[in-house]
Amino acid sequence: MVADSIDRLRAGIRDVPNFPKHGIVFKDITPILVDAQLFRESIEVFLERCRTLPIDKVVGIDARGFLFGSAVAYALGVGFVPIRKKGKLPFKTASAAYSLEYGDAEMEMHVDSIEPGEKIVLIDDLLATGGTSAAAAALIQKAGGDLLEAQFLIELEFLHGREKLDPTPVVTFLKF
Repeated sequence: MVADSIDRLRAGIRDVPNFPKHGIVFKDITPILVDAQLFRESIEVFLERCRTLPIDKVVGIDARGFLFGSAVAYALGVGFVPIRKKGKLPFKTASAAYSLEYGDAEMEMHVDSIEPGEKIVLIDDLLATGGTSAAAAALIQKAGGDLLEAQFLIELEFLHGREKLDPTPVVTFLKF
């Protein structure tokens, strides 16, 4: 089923030229989200992989990682931890900075979200340059979490983002 799902999911990705700026082709997952069957299949590809791992919590990155990560955590019966952009979480946080092509940014996580030794899977929709994901991985490790792997629906391979996550294993389902 996964191979068929991968083909259907790939067909569900919409290319949006020149967004968010000229020269970029944005991979839009909205067609997957609005189609009940495709959305279910996208969650199932994550679940098929996650069911083989001893996961205590799923971490999702703001904002599309919340869509996939929370559904996976729910289906597995484990906790979900949101990692958000700076200033969005109401309790005491730890932060990690990262660089963007147009400046710097920070991600934050509540300090009590992950206990030392908990087994964590990081989930997001897209791996591009890897800066945001590397910041999320740093937060997980700072809390003492054991980051089993980072999973992404889509990887833009030409940007080499997985290198920033090394040595964390990276699993992607759709490669462009």
